[in-house]
Amino acid sequence: MKKTVVNLFTGFLGVGKTTALRHLIEHRPPHEKWAIIVNEFGEVGIDGAALSNDDMPVAEIAGGCLCCVAGPQMTATVATLLRREHPDRLLVEASGLAHAAGVIDELREKPLGDALEIGAVMTLVDPRQFVSDEYLRQPLYRDQIALADVLVANKIDMADVETLEAFRRQAGMLFPPKTLIAEVRQGQLDPAWLSVAARPQPRYRPAVPHGDTGQWDSQGWLFEPDVEFDGERLVDFFDALPKQVPGLVRAKGVFRVLDSWVWLNWAEGQWGANQVSWRRDSRFELIAPNIDAEVLGGLLTRCRTDRGER
Repeated sequence: MKKTVVNLFTGFLGVGKTTALRHLIEHRPPHEKWAIIVNEFGEVGIDGAALSNDDMPVAEIAGGCLCCVAGPQMTATVATLLRREHPDRLLVEASGLAHAAGVIDELREKPLGDALEIGAVMTLVDPRQFVSDEYLRQPLYRDQIALADVLVANKIDMADVETLEAFRRQAGMLFPPKTLIAEVRQGQLDPAWLSVAARPQPRYRPAVPHGDTGQWDSQGWLFEPDVEFDGERLVDFFDALPKQVPGLVRAKGVFRVLDSWVWLNWAEGQWGANQVSWRRDSRFELIAPNIDAEVLGGLLTRCRTDRGER
């Protein structure tokens, strides 16, 4: 059975998500049938009315974050839309205060996961906020950025050159890297961006560090999002990295550990761990003078749980 592709739209309050969705609706491919779900934090919905279209079903979920207060309502609303409308694509506009990673988890779990294919997650940011330490200190804001496959700087006409340059520099350093980083005015998104999140390949090779003369090698691995890792095995793996990889310069990864996603980072002889909102895949990369990819790949595979191995 053909699955409906679902794209989640995130972004902080006032960044222009509804305007961007209206632009997408006006430019959607004529052969695709779309449906929209709008989540608003308040009890009275406004965005749904702004997005209403004679030939496109729009459903509103008001009164809380999709994955918290409104979680059960989201499951019922999505199931009803799929059963009644059979859309090719479902666009979900999350509240600016939504825990976006939790929304992806809900959409991926049964019964919705049987009918949905998770498409690109699109996060809109105001570049003036993106470069501000005040915003980056807010966990919700960081989570929305971490979850994005497509990161879009909206309202660039309101930002000066210095701010845009800082946005490009900081966005380009994000890990995991974004599939696409774009800059727009007035929410003018390209509908083709909805389909940019290609399925991960078993292995990838990241770029050599900027300015490097070729003395370092780099290697990376990708795993599907349903592959799970054992936390204790990952700790042992990272503890052993300096011995396994002489001259190790940098190692970092994001892993699904049971129902959580964890970011691990090794640098200058120390490593740390934090929970993150990334949900696209598990991945690991490292930089060193010489890398035995076969040995490391085997050690990394052993960190998977029994469920992950299935």
